[in-house]
Amino acid sequence: MKKSLTLLCVSFFIFSFSLKAQAGRTEADSIAQLIKSEEQKNSRVMEIAGYLTDVYGPRLTYSNEYKQAADWAALKMKEWGLENVHFEKWGPEGKGWTLKSFYAEVIEPRTIPLIAYPEAWSSSLKGTVKGDVVWLKVKSDKDFDAYKGKLKGKFVLLSNESKITPHFESDARRLNDSDLLQLANSFEQRGGRRFRYPRMDMSNFDSVFAMFKRFRPGIDSASVVEILNERSLSPKKLKFCSDEGAATVLSASNGDDGTVFVQQASVPGEQRSFGERPLPVYDPKAPQVIPQISVASENYNRMIRMIEKGEKLKMQMELKTEFSGPDSAFNIIGEIKGTDNKDEVVLIGGHFDSWHGGTGATDNAAGTAVCMEALRLLKSLNLVPRRTIRIGLWAGEEQGLLGSRAYVDKHFGLVSSNYNSPTQPEKAGISEEEKNEFNNFSVYLNDDNGSGKFRGIHLQGNEAAGPTFKKWLQEFNDPDARTVSLSNTGGTDHLSFDNAGLPGFQFIQDPLDYGVRTHHSNMDVYERLLADDLKQAAAMLAYFAYKAAVMENKFPRKNQ
Repeated sequence: MKKSLTLLCVSFFIFSFSLKAQAGRTEADSIAQLIKSEEQKNSRVMEIAGYLTDVYGPRLTYSNEYKQAADWAALKMKEWGLENVHFEKWGPEGKGWTLKSFYAEVIEPRTIPLIAYPEAWSSSLKGTVKGDVVWLKVKSDKDFDAYKGKLKGKFVLLSNESKITPHFESDARRLNDSDLLQLANSFEQRGGRRFRYPRMDMSNFDSVFAMFKRFRPGIDSASVVEILNERSLSPKKLKFCSDEGAATVLSASNGDDGTVFVQQASVPGEQRSFGERPLPVYDPKAPQVIPQISVASENYNRMIRMIEKGEKLKMQMELKTEFSGPDSAFNIIGEIKGTDNKDEVVLIGGHFDSWHGGTGATDNAAGTAVCMEALRLLKSLNLVPRRTIRIGLWAGEEQGLLGSRAYVDKHFGLVSSNYNSPTQPEKAGISEEEKNEFNNFSVYLNDDNGSGKFRGIHLQGNEAAGPTFKKWLQEFNDPDARTVSLSNTGGTDHLSFDNAGLPGFQFIQDPLDYGVRTHHSNMDVYERLLADDLKQAAAMLAYFAYKAAVMENKFPRKNQ
């Protein structure tokens, strides 16, 4: 009897200990399941993305459309019960730009409607303009003389024929097991959204050739040499056409299948040295520039081939743009207040601005919608954090991470041009408030790699963060999202925090067709968003943000 009683007591002790050991895990599992279930049943992520794209897109930095979209986003966050929703202005000031009307077509020797888009901040034409098409076939400086006095009022083709090869593989893809294994074992310093873009000149030819092969597998080395030579002459061509009074200049887009990649116009001028930033076209001091048009490669190539066959082409074009006066850009901020550690901040975000060819769906209404939905989930489930969870939706990312860098400068007393991964703020006359914000900052989680589901997270070289993220991924329990990679990734707003010595991270995402079809293109539209992927991302981000806000200590920083 005593032996049985002893065994019973031991069994009870083991059972009780097991319950206590599992209590934390059970709570984490239940919260993760609660968030995932709520997102599946009552998701609003596609509704958010739909308004940001179909109704309010595109959202070019400094534009009226950006302001209208921001007003809508702020109103939604207030409706959900977020606090301290406001706009934070930052400089430098820029000119707003809106495309009011545009069409372009070849009218002789036959009608050819063109798939084309003006580069942002291009100036207007005066009414409908008709004129001859001239191919500026320049291979060296001495070739410009042949075109002097011959370009006034003309439509000038700047680039050569764009090489197009068939697609034998699908554009969209998910990361497979070998991709994820390579990331898990990677220690390389990765840059760009998927890799580091090399310096585009002949001194770096092997790297440049490898980059072109990645996106255009059929391209040969001779074609890349031609592209590099042409690129070195492009600024001179643009200035020459502007000085000669050309009506517009047109270039072939890098895309195919009717996809046009389009960003901002350039201020005509000489080639600047590598690393020297030219005067941005949106700068209040920048002059109005000659209209610059990106044309679908197939349309552009046809015009080149017809000219080579001796045909005389004429075009007509209407282009009306509207500028708004210089003003500051602004970020969109809102938060869920914490309780006992409310002065400490967990920040989630992505950039709110977009280019204008599409409606900014995958870049980056997707990330914006996921971040907004994550906070909506937490509010709807009444999950109260210890730390304040803040959302930052940044302007000016496409112009160089300007909005997130401005936030870091303002709140932490850092100077973005002097970022060298400091462990303490570095600015003369830093205030106590800035020091406190720096010391109270916990972590920044960024979403800006398209519509693909989250597959894990980049540690950005922060080894101390690895165990925490691995634990959270296990608790979230998505079999497709298990990868933690020590490697970093670049090209987006988490760098503003990481470069300042603060924990900043970007999720690993399935690439889908982001890099080859939608990124900065006219195909960046609502149809390229995958609802199930965005739901998964919103739920995971909500869970990670909540866990960061209730953990015992702030998130670990590098070299601590």
